[in-house]
Amino acid sequence: MDAHKDFFSDDAYPQAANYIRRKTHHQPKIGLILGSGLSPLADEIEHADHIPYTEIPYFPVSGVVGHAGKLVIGELAGKSVLVMQGRTHFYEGYSIQHITLPVRVMRLLGVQTLIVTNAAGGLNQSFTAGDLMLITDQINLVGMAGYHPLRGPNLAEFGPRFPSMTHAYDPALLALARQAAAELNLKLQEGVYICLAGPSFETPAENRFLRLIGADAVGMSTAHEVVVANHAGMRVLGISTITNISILETASTAETTHEEVLETGKVVVPTLTALLKGILAHLD
Repeated sequence: MDAHKDFFSDDAYPQAANYIRRKTHHQPKIGLILGSGLSPLADEIEHADHIPYTEIPYFPVSGVVGHAGKLVIGELAGKSVLVMQGRTHFYEGYSIQHITLPVRVMRLLGVQTLIVTNAAGGLNQSFTAGDLMLITDQINLVGMAGYHPLRGPNLAEFGPRFPSMTHAYDPALLALARQAAAELNLKLQEGVYICLAGPSFETPAENRFLRLIGADAVGMSTAHEVVVANHAGMRVLGISTITNISILETASTAETTHEEVLETGKVVVPTLTALLKGILAHLD
Protein backbone atom coordinates (compact mmCIF):
# COMPACT_ATOMS: atom_id res chain seq x y z
CA MET A 1 0.00 0.00 0.00
CA ASP A 2 1.32 3.43 -1.01
CA ALA A 3 1.86 5.39 2.20
CA HIS A 4 1.89 8.64 0.23
CA LYS A 5 -1.54 8.15 -1.37
CA ASP A 6 -3.53 11.38 -1.05
CA PHE A 7 -6.96 10.33 -2.26
CA PHE A 8 -8.93 7.09 -2.16
CA SER A 9 -11.57 5.67 -4.49
CA ASP A 10 -15.18 5.57 -3.30
CA ASP A 11 -14.96 1.83 -2.66
CA ALA A 12 -11.86 1.96 -0.41
CA TYR A 13 -13.80 2.99 2.67
CA PRO A 14 -16.58 0.37 2.27
CA GLN A 15 -13.98 -2.34 1.65
CA ALA A 16 -12.30 -1.58 4.97
CA ALA A 17 -15.64 -1.31 6.78
CA ASN A 18 -16.94 -4.59 5.35
CA TYR A 19 -13.78 -6.41 6.40
CA ILE A 20 -14.22 -5.20 9.98
CA ARG A 21 -17.92 -6.17 10.00
CA ARG A 22 -16.99 -9.73 9.11
CA LYS A 23 -14.62 -9.91 12.09
CA THR A 24 -17.01 -8.84 14.86
CA HIS A 25 -20.62 -9.22 15.97
CA HIS A 26 -20.54 -5.89 17.84
CA GLN A 27 -22.24 -2.85 16.32
CA PRO A 28 -20.55 0.09 18.08
CA LYS A 29 -21.95 3.61 18.00
CA ILE A 30 -18.99 5.03 19.94
CA GLY A 31 -15.39 5.21 18.71
CA LEU A 32 -12.23 5.93 20.70
CA ILE A 33 -8.75 6.78 19.44
CA LEU A 34 -5.98 6.13 21.99
CA GLY A 35 -2.82 8.25 21.96
CA SER A 36 0.79 7.57 22.94
CA GLY A 37 1.15 5.42 26.05
CA LEU A 38 -2.61 5.04 26.43
CA SER A 39 -3.03 1.65 24.72
CA PRO A 40 -3.42 -0.23 28.07
CA LEU A 41 -6.85 1.37 28.39
CA ALA A 42 -8.07 -1.10 25.76
CA ASP A 43 -7.42 -3.93 28.22
CA GLU A 44 -10.58 -2.80 30.04
CA ILE A 45 -12.77 -3.74 27.08
CA GLU A 46 -14.90 -6.86 27.63
CA HIS A 47 -15.95 -9.51 25.07
CA ALA A 48 -13.39 -7.95 22.75
CA ASP A 49 -12.56 -8.73 19.14
CA HIS A 50 -9.01 -7.77 18.09
CA ILE A 51 -8.21 -6.81 14.49
CA PRO A 52 -4.63 -5.78 13.58
CA TYR A 53 -4.42 -2.78 11.27
CA THR A 54 -2.19 -4.81 8.97
CA GLU A 55 -5.18 -7.02 8.10
CA ILE A 56 -7.63 -4.23 7.23
CA PRO A 57 -7.68 -3.04 3.59
CA TYR A 58 -6.23 0.45 3.11
CA PHE A 59 -5.59 1.03 6.84
CA PRO A 60 -2.42 2.98 7.71
CA VAL A 61 -0.04 1.15 10.05
CA SER A 62 1.98 2.94 12.75
CA GLY A 63 5.54 2.01 13.63
CA VAL A 64 5.75 4.29 16.68
CA VAL A 65 6.51 2.82 20.11
CA GLY A 66 3.46 3.08 22.37
CA HIS A 67 0.93 2.48 19.59
CA ALA A 68 -0.27 -1.15 19.49
CA GLY A 69 -1.77 -0.89 16.00
CA LYS A 70 -5.06 -2.77 16.23
CA LEU A 71 -8.79 -2.30 16.56
CA VAL A 72 -10.39 -3.55 19.76
CA ILE A 73 -14.17 -3.86 19.50
CA GLY A 74 -16.28 -4.80 22.49
CA GLU A 75 -17.98 -3.40 25.58
CA LEU A 76 -16.79 -0.70 27.96
CA ALA A 77 -18.97 0.67 30.78
CA GLY A 78 -21.93 -1.15 29.27
CA LYS A 79 -21.52 0.50 25.85
CA SER A 80 -20.47 -1.07 22.57
CA VAL A 81 -17.25 0.64 21.49
CA LEU A 82 -14.72 0.52 18.66
CA VAL A 83 -11.27 1.46 19.92
CA MET A 84 -8.23 2.34 17.85
CA GLN A 85 -5.35 1.09 19.99
CA GLY A 86 -2.80 3.50 18.58
CA ARG A 87 -2.88 5.86 15.62
CA THR A 88 -0.72 6.80 12.65
CA HIS A 89 0.99 10.20 12.41
CA PHE A 90 1.76 12.58 9.58
CA TYR A 91 5.48 12.48 10.37
CA GLU A 92 5.57 8.76 9.57
CA GLY A 93 5.19 9.59 5.87
CA TYR A 94 1.50 8.94 5.37
CA SER A 95 -0.71 11.57 3.79
CA ILE A 96 -3.23 13.37 5.99
CA GLN A 97 -6.01 11.76 3.92
CA HIS A 98 -4.60 8.30 4.65
CA ILE A 99 -4.19 9.00 8.37
CA THR A 100 -7.84 9.99 8.66
CA LEU A 101 -9.23 7.09 6.61
CA PRO A 102 -10.07 5.10 9.80
CA VAL A 103 -12.40 7.87 11.00
CA ARG A 104 -14.48 7.62 7.85
CA VAL A 105 -14.47 3.83 8.13
CA MET A 106 -15.82 4.22 11.68
CA ARG A 107 -18.62 6.38 10.33
CA LEU A 108 -19.58 3.72 7.80
CA LEU A 109 -19.65 1.19 10.64
CA GLY A 110 -22.26 3.31 12.43
CA VAL A 111 -20.08 5.23 14.88
CA GLN A 112 -21.81 8.50 15.79
CA THR A 113 -19.67 9.72 18.69
CA LEU A 114 -15.87 9.90 18.55
CA ILE A 115 -13.69 10.31 21.63
CA VAL A 116 -10.08 11.23 20.82
CA THR A 117 -7.22 11.07 23.30
CA ASN A 118 -3.59 12.08 22.98
CA ALA A 119 -0.40 12.74 24.87
CA ALA A 120 0.45 16.43 24.79
CA GLY A 121 2.95 18.93 26.09
CA GLY A 122 1.54 21.49 28.50
CA LEU A 123 2.03 25.01 27.14
CA ASN A 124 -0.14 26.46 29.88
CA GLN A 125 2.31 26.84 32.74
CA SER A 126 -0.46 26.29 35.32
CA PHE A 127 -0.67 22.66 34.17
CA THR A 128 1.41 19.86 35.68
CA ALA A 129 2.57 16.57 34.18
CA GLY A 130 -0.13 13.98 34.72
CA ASP A 131 -3.05 16.40 34.33
CA LEU A 132 -5.96 15.60 32.05
CA MET A 133 -7.08 18.44 29.77
CA LEU A 134 -10.54 18.59 28.25
CA ILE A 135 -10.06 19.96 24.72
CA THR A 136 -12.46 22.85 24.22
CA ASP A 137 -11.13 23.91 20.80
CA GLN A 138 -8.19 23.32 18.50
CA ILE A 139 -5.69 25.02 16.21
CA ASN A 140 -4.87 22.80 13.25
CA LEU A 141 -1.55 24.41 12.33
CA VAL A 142 -0.73 21.57 9.92
CA GLY A 143 -4.05 22.05 8.12
CA MET A 144 -3.70 25.82 8.07
CA ALA A 145 -0.29 25.37 6.42
CA GLY A 146 -1.88 23.44 3.53
CA TYR A 147 -1.94 19.80 4.63
CA HIS A 148 -5.69 19.71 5.25
CA PRO A 149 -7.55 16.38 5.52
CA LEU A 150 -10.41 17.64 3.32
CA ARG A 151 -8.11 18.80 0.52
CA GLY A 152 -9.07 17.34 -2.83
CA PRO A 153 -12.42 16.11 -4.17
CA ASN A 154 -15.18 16.42 -1.59
CA LEU A 155 -16.79 13.11 -0.62
CA ALA A 156 -20.39 14.30 -0.48
CA GLU A 157 -21.57 10.99 0.96
CA PHE A 158 -19.73 11.93 4.15
CA GLY A 159 -20.31 15.69 4.35
CA PRO A 160 -20.36 19.15 2.73
CA ARG A 161 -17.53 20.88 0.89
CA PHE A 162 -17.24 23.61 3.53
CA PRO A 163 -18.09 22.16 6.96
CA SER A 164 -18.43 24.42 9.99
CA MET A 165 -15.88 23.95 12.77
CA THR A 166 -17.43 26.37 15.28
CA HIS A 167 -18.23 23.50 17.63
CA ALA A 168 -15.45 21.09 16.70
CA TYR A 169 -15.79 19.60 20.18
CA ASP A 170 -19.45 18.98 20.98
CA PRO A 171 -20.75 21.29 23.75
CA ALA A 172 -23.09 18.64 25.19
CA LEU A 173 -20.22 16.14 25.41
CA LEU A 174 -18.01 18.75 27.08
CA ALA A 175 -20.71 19.27 29.71
CA LEU A 176 -21.04 15.52 30.19
CA ALA A 177 -17.27 15.16 30.68
CA ARG A 178 -17.28 17.91 33.30
CA GLN A 179 -20.14 16.14 35.09
CA ALA A 180 -18.32 12.80 35.05
CA ALA A 181 -15.11 14.40 36.38
CA ALA A 182 -17.03 16.12 39.19
CA GLU A 183 -18.72 12.86 40.21
CA LEU A 184 -15.30 11.17 40.36
CA ASN A 185 -13.72 14.16 42.13
CA LEU A 186 -11.11 14.36 39.36
CA LYS A 187 -9.27 17.55 38.48
CA LEU A 188 -9.92 18.25 34.83
CA GLN A 189 -8.06 21.07 33.12
CA GLU A 190 -9.52 22.70 30.01
CA GLY A 191 -7.89 24.34 27.04
CA VAL A 192 -7.03 24.63 23.36
CA TYR A 193 -5.01 21.90 21.64
CA ILE A 194 -2.64 22.75 18.81
CA CYS A 195 -1.42 20.22 16.26
CA LEU A 196 2.09 20.36 14.77
CA ALA A 197 3.63 18.03 12.20
CA GLY A 198 6.51 16.65 14.31
CA PRO A 199 8.45 14.50 14.87
CA SER A 200 10.89 16.84 16.61
CA PHE A 201 9.70 18.38 19.84
CA GLU A 202 9.26 22.16 19.88
CA THR A 203 12.01 24.70 20.50
CA PRO A 204 11.49 27.13 23.39
CA ALA A 205 10.84 29.93 20.88
CA GLU A 206 8.20 27.81 19.13
CA ASN A 207 6.56 27.05 22.47
CA ARG A 208 6.41 30.74 23.33
CA PHE A 209 4.83 31.43 19.93
CA LEU A 210 2.24 28.67 20.37
CA ARG A 211 1.31 30.01 23.80
CA LEU A 212 1.04 33.52 22.35
CA ILE A 213 -1.52 32.43 19.72
CA GLY A 214 -3.75 30.81 22.32
CA ALA A 215 -2.72 27.15 22.69
CA ASP A 216 -2.71 25.39 26.05
CA ALA A 217 -1.35 22.01 24.91
CA VAL A 218 0.66 20.85 21.90
CA GLY A 219 0.86 17.51 20.12
CA MET A 220 1.33 15.81 16.75
CA SER A 221 -2.09 14.29 16.10
CA THR A 222 -5.85 14.58 16.68
CA ALA A 223 -6.76 17.81 14.88
CA HIS A 224 -7.07 16.26 11.42
CA GLU A 225 -9.12 13.35 12.81
CA VAL A 226 -11.46 15.84 14.46
CA VAL A 227 -11.91 17.75 11.20
CA VAL A 228 -12.87 14.59 9.32
CA ALA A 229 -15.22 13.47 12.10
CA ASN A 230 -16.98 16.85 12.04
CA HIS A 231 -17.20 16.69 8.26
CA ALA A 232 -18.95 13.32 8.60
CA GLY A 233 -21.44 14.63 11.16
CA MET A 234 -19.95 12.85 14.17
CA ARG A 235 -19.99 14.32 17.68
CA VAL A 236 -16.48 14.70 19.08
CA LEU A 237 -14.99 14.78 22.57
CA GLY A 238 -11.25 15.21 23.12
CA ILE A 239 -9.00 14.66 26.14
CA SER A 240 -5.26 15.35 26.31
CA THR A 241 -2.94 13.70 28.79
CA ILE A 242 -0.39 16.35 29.79
CA THR A 243 2.78 14.26 29.82
CA ASN A 244 5.29 17.10 30.24
CA ILE A 245 5.41 20.87 30.64
CA SER A 246 6.76 22.56 27.54
CA ILE A 247 10.12 24.29 27.84
CA LEU A 248 9.93 28.05 27.22
CA GLU A 249 13.54 29.12 27.71
CA THR A 250 16.79 27.87 26.14
CA ALA A 251 18.50 28.26 29.54
CA SER A 252 16.48 25.30 30.82
CA THR A 253 18.41 22.09 31.53
CA ALA A 254 15.28 19.95 30.99
CA GLU A 255 14.76 17.78 27.91
CA THR A 256 11.53 16.43 26.45
CA THR A 257 11.71 12.75 25.38
CA HIS A 258 9.30 10.22 23.92
CA GLU A 259 10.13 7.89 26.82
CA GLU A 260 8.92 10.56 29.25
CA VAL A 261 5.69 10.86 27.26
CA LEU A 262 5.07 7.11 27.38
CA GLU A 263 5.87 6.77 31.08
CA THR A 264 3.57 9.60 32.12
CA GLY A 265 0.87 8.20 29.85
CA LYS A 266 1.02 4.86 31.64
CA VAL A 267 0.70 6.51 35.06
CA VAL A 268 -2.37 8.45 33.93
CA VAL A 269 -4.17 5.46 32.33
CA PRO A 270 -6.17 4.49 35.48
CA THR A 271 -7.44 8.05 35.93
CA LEU A 272 -8.27 8.44 32.24
CA THR A 273 -9.98 5.04 32.24
CA ALA A 274 -12.15 6.04 35.19
CA LEU A 275 -13.10 9.30 33.47
CA LEU A 276 -13.92 7.63 30.15
CA LYS A 277 -16.04 5.01 31.90
CA GLY A 278 -17.88 7.79 33.71
CA ILE A 279 -18.51 9.59 30.42
CA LEU A 280 -19.66 6.42 28.65
CA ALA A 281 -22.03 5.59 31.50
CA HIS A 282 -23.86 8.88 30.87
CA LEU A 283 -23.93 8.60 27.07
CA ASP A 284 -27.29 7.75 25.50
